[in-house]
Amino acid sequence: MSFYNATIPAFLQILGSLSGLLTKAEAHCKAKNIAPEVLLGARLYPDMLPLSKQIQLACDFAAKGCARLTHSEVPSVPDTEKAFDELRQRIAKTIDYVKAFTPAQFEGADAKNVTFPAGPNNSITLNGQEFVNRFAFPNFYFHAATTHGILRHNGVEIGKRDFLGMN
Repeated sequence: MSFYNATIPAFLQILGSLSGLLTKAEAHCKAKNIAPEVLLGARLYPDMLPLSKQIQLACDFAAKGCARLTHSEVPSVPDTEKAFDELRQRIAKTIDYVKAFTPAQFEGADAKNVTFPAGPNNSITLNGQEFVNRFAFPNFYFHAATTHGILRHNGVEIGKRDFLGMN
């Protein structure tokens, strides 16, 4: 399997499911007369980031992960989304960005070094395979799963199939 096929479809599947989760969350707010900002600001625990930030970070790990693997310019997107439709637009833009990568850009990326920030004053260098397995995917899936957990915890009727994008 090519490195492109090992990464791009995984990012696209979960990004698509996140959009679907937000659609169900918005419908839940309307049905239960919950102000959208309440759910968008929800957390699993007070010291965790809110739902909106979980979506933003999942998008960032997908887009920046692809950029770093292909040694492309790393995109910078301000975190300004305050509504469900704005977050779905961010996901859609991230999907378009990820879809724009070609298999040729990923040739040899598994063995090339990837240097990325690890805090304000440090960086880490890993080969591409390690970067995906030890950093990009774990962080991407963490924020996606936390999004699902926040929504489920707040009564949105979703399940594993929704997380996998199979509904």
